[in-house]
Amino acid sequence: EQCVAGSHDVESEIEKKELVRSINRFLDTLPVAERRVFLARYWYMDSIQEISTHFRFSQSKVMSMLFRTRNKLRRLLEKEGYL
Repeated sequence: EQCVAGSHDVESEIEKKELVRSINRFLDTLPVAERRVFLARYWYMDSIQEISTHFRFSQSKVMSMLFRTRNKLRRLLEKEGYL
């Protein structure tokens, strides 16, 4: 058991690190408010209501920002071959 390699291979670890770098580069391109809202929702798992209150945006503005940001991220990941 101690001598058998784990289920993670080197190639998948490298791909995971490249994906993380791509996402970080993407986040660096976002305006500050958009990045903070995105991270609040998808990193800190804040609710739309919490984000709305914290940033003093309407809930519809928060939902719209998140929708647009997800679409931008999806296009990037498609372009880079992750999707």
